[in-house]
Amino acid sequence: MEEYEKVFKEVLAYIKPKPQEKEKLNKIANKVLEIARKEARKIGGKAMLAGSITRDTWLADKMEFDVFILLPPNLPEKKLEEFGLMIGKEVMERVKGKYKIEYAQHPYVSGEVEGIRVDIVPCYEVKSPEKIKSAVDRTPFHVKYVEKNLSSFMSDEVRLLKQFLKANGIYGADAKTQGFSGYLCELLIIYYKRFIELLKNCVNWKPGEIIDLEGFYKVSEYPKLRKKFKEEPLIVIDPVDKERNVAAALSSENFYIFKKIAKEFLLNPNGKLFFPREIKPIEESELILNQIKRRTEIILLKFKAPKVVPDILWPQLRRTAERMEKILRENEFVVLRKDVYTDEKENAIILFEMEVSKLPFVQKRVGPKIFDLDDSERFLKKYKGEALVGPFIENNKWCFEVKRKFLTAREKLFDSLNKDVKILKAKGIPNYVAEEISKNFEIICENEKIMEIVKEDKNFGIFLRKYFEKESLI
Repeated sequence: MEEYEKVFKEVLAYIKPKPQEKEKLNKIANKVLEIARKEARKIGGKAMLAGSITRDTWLADKMEFDVFILLPPNLPEKKLEEFGLMIGKEVMERVKGKYKIEYAQHPYVSGEVEGIRVDIVPCYEVKSPEKIKSAVDRTPFHVKYVEKNLSSFMSDEVRLLKQFLKANGIYGADAKTQGFSGYLCELLIIYYKRFIELLKNCVNWKPGEIIDLEGFYKVSEYPKLRKKFKEEPLIVIDPVDKERNVAAALSSENFYIFKKIAKEFLLNPNGKLFFPREIKPIEESELILNQIKRRTEIILLKFKAPKVVPDILWPQLRRTAERMEKILRENEFVVLRKDVYTDEKENAIILFEMEVSKLPFVQKRVGPKIFDLDDSERFLKKYKGEALVGPFIENNKWCFEVKRKFLTAREKLFDSLNKDVKILKAKGIPNYVAEEISKNFEIICENEKIMEIVKEDKNFGIFLRKYFEKESLI
């Protein structure tokens, strides 16, 4: 235990905010809150602080806080948004901050004051979580629950957990990361009390693990819960809303990454797992070597990143990849593995690693049995004009050999995507992606062209390295 504590002490020295940082954050937060309260009062509302600042679980490099504007529940949604933005802008102007309008379930004001990020978010002040009108209405209940249940000694335990997750790329419940939210981190520490106890327990978690802090459900009801939250590897019942899984955003891969790094730390306690390791962009020789070794072909679908928030962009890219894989498979091209990448500004890229990317010139068409006279007549009529060989009979079925329409996956991708936006949407390509692809897209297979993208964007080169050097999850 002493070995663990020594590492934790060293890590906390780096990640725990210094007294002057705390003083600065609290000073700005109190100033913003005071103005927000005065402005909210004018229209019968209230203001409250939210985020990790309220329970002292923030990391030194995350100087930020949220202010929630709580407005009467009988207010029309448009008025809520209008008042929320009006107050947010007024507050930011009074503290001489820079700001812009961001969009989640409601538009809100996001800005910066003296290097500190501030989000001013409108919500309805409802009496209970059952009455919420949107997800943000639940936040004030989360704040109160954590303030009540997270003791002061647990703050550093939460910090250790957040840093541990962050260093390994699994902190954040956003659509890109699909990891652990700050609120989930706090609940896990409330439940296990100590970070080390969480690590010792999580190595034994199984997919469908259930954590119910308030004991809303009996153990006999767990099978029903697993059906309700189907395919969600970790189920943490929200203590303020028993119908919600706080860990719903967590992907299966990140669930297993957490178990793996926990096991690694327990076997070899050191600070390395708390800090990101440097990953270099892939080099051309390595890219070529990987393809020779795997005997696969890499195809990139590149287009302009739609100008939407990341939480919409990433799911749309993943759905596009799924849809295109299905179209390729329907044409006998086999995708070994796929992934998506975007810098969220300029480029969006879908990577297909092809197990089968080229097919023979000739294709066999097998028709109905010779005894099905009507179907046989239609089949023979359909293929007679394009037959290379046939018709002939195999196992009492009519057959033709015809010229294959698409010989390469690249040709098929181009044919499927080189369409009007309405056709792309009808094919199942999500709206924003379809709009960009209909304007312009590239299909890239050549390693030189792939490396040109790497030279322009080193993060894409890091993405490629991670793709080829996928670590074992056990």
